[in-house]
Amino acid sequence: MHNLLKACQMCPKKCGINRLEHTGSCGAGSRIKAAKAFLHLWEEPFISGEKGSGTVFFSGCNLNCLFCQNYRISQEHFGKDIDIGRLSEIMLDLQAQGAANINFVTPTPYAAQIVEAVAAAKQAGLALPIIYNTNSYETVETIRMLEGTVDIYLPDIKYYSDHYAIKYSNAKNYFLHASQAVSAMLEQAGHPVFDGSGLMTSGVLIRHLVLPELLEDSKKILKWIRENLGAETYVSLMCQYTPLYQAVSHEEINRTLEDWEYDLITDYFFKIGLENGFVQEHSAAAGDYVPDFDLLGI
Repeated sequence: MHNLLKACQMCPKKCGINRLEHTGSCGAGSRIKAAKAFLHLWEEPFISGEKGSGTVFFSGCNLNCLFCQNYRISQEHFGKDIDIGRLSEIMLDLQAQGAANINFVTPTPYAAQIVEAVAAAKQAGLALPIIYNTNSYETVETIRMLEGTVDIYLPDIKYYSDHYAIKYSNAKNYFLHASQAVSAMLEQAGHPVFDGSGLMTSGVLIRHLVLPELLEDSKKILKWIRENLGAETYVSLMCQYTPLYQAVSHEEINRTLEDWEYDLITDYFFKIGLENGFVQEHSAAAGDYVPDFDLLGI
């Protein structure tokens, strides 16, 4: 792990910073920083289950989304430093609480530490599926490193156009890297598998947050999924976009999604032949989806 952090290449930004001595462009150093660990009931039903997904929110992010709902931890880096041993204990604590799985949110900066922590937790009795809940700005090399550690990938493909990726998230060549990474995830984990109770136990579920004014971009993402990953690919279309953080500085995205915009994208999903889709209620666009980052469980 230490060798991977000496000149960090963990994500497509490949900042090369020695994270043993400094923080990378994502705000992460050698220690793990996390802001909350709890039973999360707001994921897709087959992820949350009845008691909740055992979710760990990490601090720092390799994107700089102007509209991030979790900006307090992703951009302002609120959180508490913990070591690999403590992360393993947190996983076991969540399992003891009845979690359906272990769900790592914004895990990319800590991928190397996660591999070690999960291995230690499994030796101590962890028996839950591991979820890698990512913004998709990943390298294929990192995804390959996670083989044998991660059971479920939840990549959120945000943009097709590099113009939007750079403008709103400071992510050059976003779709190039995201498409390659998601393809590698699917090759590794396959399409979703469910247990007898309907919980997802392995596979890839692609998320896409529909943004106002970016409808053509959303269509291009869905078309790429259909043509390159197959009609059977599972996709969760989200309408929960809420203009938070610095969205006020961009008039075109300083509003929630109109019902007709979301309906247009869901109609397009089925029109092009995608078969496995999940949609949110239109009322999802509210601040209710933003957790209170209070260091609970950390």
